[in-house]
Amino acid sequence: MTPIDQRKLSKQKKFFDPAAEQEKASGGGKFQLFGGRKASPRALTQFTTQLATLLEAGLPIVRSLRILEGQMAPGVLKRTIGQVSEDVEGGNSLSEALAKHPKVFPQLYENMARAGEAGGVLDTVLRRLADFMEKTEKIRRQIRGAMAYPVVVVSFALLIFIGLMVVVVPKFEEIFASLGEELPTYTQTLIDASRFMQSNWYLFFIVPLVFVGIYKLVQRTYRGAYFIDRVKLAIPIFGGIKRKSIVSRFCRTFGTLLSSGVPILDSLTITQGAMGNLVVEEALDRVHESMREGEGIARPLGQSGAFDDVLVNMIDVGEETGELDKMLVRASDTYDDEVDSLVKSLTSILEPILVIVVGAMVFFVMLALFVPLIRLMENIGQ
Repeated sequence: MTPIDQRKLSKQKKFFDPAAEQEKASGGGKFQLFGGRKASPRALTQFTTQLATLLEAGLPIVRSLRILEGQMAPGVLKRTIGQVSEDVEGGNSLSEALAKHPKVFPQLYENMARAGEAGGVLDTVLRRLADFMEKTEKIRRQIRGAMAYPVVVVSFALLIFIGLMVVVVPKFEEIFASLGEELPTYTQTLIDASRFMQSNWYLFFIVPLVFVGIYKLVQRTYRGAYFIDRVKLAIPIFGGIKRKSIVSRFCRTFGTLLSSGVPILDSLTITQGAMGNLVVEEALDRVHESMREGEGIARPLGQSGAFDDVLVNMIDVGEETGELDKMLVRASDTYDDEVDSLVKSLTSILEPILVIVVGAMVFFVMLALFVPLIRLMENIGQ
């Protein structure tokens, strides 16, 4: 069964999975007393860096794990590290112990640990994994930071607009009614909108919940999730950032696995599961099938349509020179820089646009309220 087939099956089972329901009932659900089942990326990155440092210093694996467990704050990662150290102390390898906790340590983590153990370079592989996780987390923080500004501005703009419509406009409506004059169309439209918002205030809570519920239901089906992922890539500007960040993740993950000694087909399978986008995952599934039939990676990757020609040519050169892993990491650095530039450009573009939009909203409300009021006062004065 290919990773895509497994993804389809898991999506279908998400509507009701008796095993999952039993696990939640026994306390293994997503939220527990001391945190969720997954460790935060930042905490996992910090743990990996510290573990690599201790191993490079010559400390045994069990002692290193015990030291890190002792200095961690209570939570899911601390409990998991304790269980991993017990398994390793009981005779299991680190990769075997990690494999028992797929919610905390992804398949990428497990396979790199296995490759490091096989080659006797576990400390080197963990250091490489820590660098990979740090760079991935850095890109994630950059994108989130860029999105935070417009979200905050739009939220405050909506609050200001709602305040004007619910508090200010009704006061002016009373003034206009007492004067008994006919109002301009745009002012009457504003007053009608204010009345609607006051009488249907509950829609501000119901409509977002309905949209979120529909989104969640659609995303739980494979076709729905595929459609959403395709839309995400098609959104102007945002889609470009999303696509380049996915390509960067592909290059860095694939290159890191290859440089750690993981076989190429296994590396591609693991990378495919780390993409987080079904459109790209299906493209990589076709690439995987072509490689199993004896083709190289560059040609089927170019035929997939999910990757640009520059990357395909770089991979082709990497295959010819036997330095595919180094070429992939170099390509990832290039795409990281492009993502950084796009994020900065997006922020610089959004700032004036948001200022103009918010200003236009406030200006329209003030215009619709004060212009008729001034005219009515002038008529009364005459």
